[in-house]
Amino acid sequence: MKNTLLLHPLADIDITPNSSGLPGIDQLRTIVGAVMTVGLILAVLALIISAVVWGFGANSSNPHLASRGKTGVLVSCGAAVICGAAVALVNFFWGVGQSV
Repeated sequence: MKNTLLLHPLADIDITPNSSGLPGIDQLRTIVGAVMTVGLILAVLALIISAVVWGFGANSSNPHLASRGKTGVLVSCGAAVICGAAVALVNFFWGVGQSV
């Protein structure tokens, strides 16, 4: 007995995102945008604090403190890049997933 699933591939299924399928999608977009804003504000705050720590460590001849400040600057810049590029990254990988 042949398996009918093997005879009919699943390539005929076409499902796309539905932005009106559930109530509250617009509010969820608003919440995600607000969280992105908070993330960017916190990244700026972390950058300022890390720069102060870096400067204080460099001027007080404390290499450990200066190193922690440098690491904080890099991490906060990376967090800002990820927050800013989150939508573009998701869209890129969505496109990659659609082409598989």
